[in-house]
Order: sequence, then C-alpha cells, then structure tokens
Amino acid sequence: MIPVLKDRARRCVADRNIPAETIAEMRDAGFFRILQPRRWGGYEMHPNVFFAVQRALAEGCMSTGWVYGVLGCHPYELALFDDQAQAEVWTDDQTMLVSSTYQPVGKVEHADGGFYLSGHWGFSSGSLHCGWVLLGAVVPPKAEGEAPDMRTFLLPRSDYRIDPDSWQVFGLQGTGSHDIIVDRVFVPEYRTHRAVEGFLCDNPGQRVNDGPLYTLPWAQVFVRSVSTAAFGGARAAINAAMEIMKSRVSTNTGKASKGDPILHAAIAAAHAQTLEMERTLEASFDELMRLAERGEPVPMETRALFAYQSSTVVRRLARLVDDMVQLLGGRAIYMSSDIIQPWLDLNAARAHVANDPNNRTADVVGTMIGQPPAFTFL
Repeated sequence: MIPVLKDRARRCVADRNIPAETIAEMRDAGFFRILQPRRWGGYEMHPNVFFAVQRALAEGCMSTGWVYGVLGCHPYELALFDDQAQAEVWTDDQTMLVSSTYQPVGKVEHADGGFYLSGHWGFSSGSLHCGWVLLGAVVPPKAEGEAPDMRTFLLPRSDYRIDPDSWQVFGLQGTGSHDIIVDRVFVPEYRTHRAVEGFLCDNPGQRVNDGPLYTLPWAQVFVRSVSTAAFGGARAAINAAMEIMKSRVSTNTGKASKGDPILHAAIAAAHAQTLEMERTLEASFDELMRLAERGEPVPMETRALFAYQSSTVVRRLARLVDDMVQLLGGRAIYMSSDIIQPWLDLNAARAHVANDPNNRTADVVGTMIGQPPAFTFL
C-alpha cells in the first residue's frame, strides 16, 4: 500500500480527510482487527505487529498512518469497557470504527444510571469515517471531599456533531482531526471507562477478554499510537533526501550534493537514529508482552521510562529531518518536493500532548527513586 498511499497523499492533504477507498482497503486487509478481541472477530496480535503496519502506512502518507494508529488502537480500549458497550458497537458490525478526543473538556452531570455529557472537543482524527466516538471528561465528585474521576465516554454517531471546517492546519492535514460537539446527551455508566482502571490494569472488559494482551496498561498502547507514524514520515523524508541528493548540483557553488559530506552526515544520522528508536520501542513491547504472558505487573519505573521514550520520538525525528531539509537548498522548499509534506507532518505531530517529553521527565526520575508517579497516564 505504500506506493498507493503516496499517490493519494496530495488528495488526502487537499481534502483534509483520508480517502474512503483507503479506509476500505485497510478494513479489507484486516488492519483494524489486529488489536481487536477474538470474540469480536479480531486477531489479538502482538502490538508490535500493529505498530509495524502503522510505520509502513505512514511511509506512504503520514496522515494515513496517524489515522490508522488512532482508530486502530481504539478496539483495544473498547475491549476494556463493560461488555455491554462492546456489544453495542460490534454486534451488528465488527468492522465499526471509533474515533476519539481525550481532552478532558466535557461538562458532566450525574444522572440515574449514568451521566449527561456536553462539550466541544478538538482533534478527533478520522472522525468522518467513524460511527462512534470516545470523549474525555472529568466527572465531578458527588460529595464534598471525594476526588474527581477522569473518564472516557463512548457515544454513538447520533449523539454528536462533527465540525468539518475546524481542521485548518499546516501539517497532518489529511488526518481530518475535526471538532466534536455534544449538546447534553445521556451516557449510561457502562459506556464509560475510568482512567484509574486503565492505570491499575483492572478493567471491566478483562472479565470477558481475558487474554494477556488486555492486561497491559492502556496508556502504553495509546502513546505509541501517536508517535509511531513519525517513523514512516521520517523514512519517507530520508528516501526523498536521497533522491534529491543524487541529482542536485548547486547553481551558486557548482557543488554536487552527492559529494557533500555534511549532507551525508545528516542522512546517515537520520537513518541510523530512526532505526535505533524503532528497535527501542519494539523491545519495549516485547518486554511488556513477556510480563503480561507471565501474569506479572509492569513496574512503575518501567512504565514511566517506556512512556518517556515514546514521547521523545517525534521531536527527535523532526530535528533529524530538519537537518536534511536545510542542506538540500531550493530543491527542498517547493510543495512539490517529496520531503516537504513529511517535514510538515512531523512538526505538526509534536503538538500532541503524548509527544511532549517534558510531561514525562518527573515520573522517570521519581520512579527511579521509588516515588509514586504523578502523571497516571502511564
């Protein structure tokens, strides 16, 4: 699919949406079933399979790889919900797609059997292709002295609106990460997922989806889903830099780029460090799955480190690609250049909260000296 996605990439960017035929092809290939429970027609495969597919798709089109990562990891979270919620989504259509925006901006009111939810959320990638959405909100305490409760709310398409003109950005345009608007709808208790359950790896869905895969910390899966597309984007940029290098001769200096040792160093660094980061994150999930298969909890120090390592990927890759772009002269700055869109996409991907390592450093150091984590999305 890499050359196919590359051919469609400009249309994807211009439309600010993944082409419907691309979504259909990914569905037909079974990509969205990789992390879906077997009891709902999924494959329950090793997460590294999922991330390898994401890297490949993103090499053809980083927006497509980004949307796949986000929509493709939601079957994992849905598997953690109460079984009644899973049945509502998958009984009639096991290929149903679910978008999300976890910004905790929703207004929540307590009600019998559930909650009333209202709000306006941004950044719901791939939302136009989905029949359900996952929305973040903080449930206020019922009584004085009780703690607020961060939850994810699951809503059907009939309960929310999408603003298709909200996504006007310089990179990752094709992700169609539009705004979601909810006007006070009822959400039953069973269609919510508590953040603390994901943190403690004690989720309602584990009673029916009892494989080792679903004992992993949910945050470990999610943070990788928004960093891994960057590998494909970086690989596309490296390939583009190599192609420009082969034929570029500066009209000002007369020097050929293929003989430029500084450019060679930038390309070599991007190639080597991309592979190093890929291997590091693959090893992380091998370790997570080994612990899960042995029925052992993941130590907090390990969780903090792995989340931090994932959070550094996008910024590091963006810098490596920038180092190549600035050495390729005027050939690299045209929108027709194959290096520019991945360069823009990588810089846009830095904005995601999960791709900011500054949010993770305190927990890395704190857990190393035995302190409990402050940031529970680990």
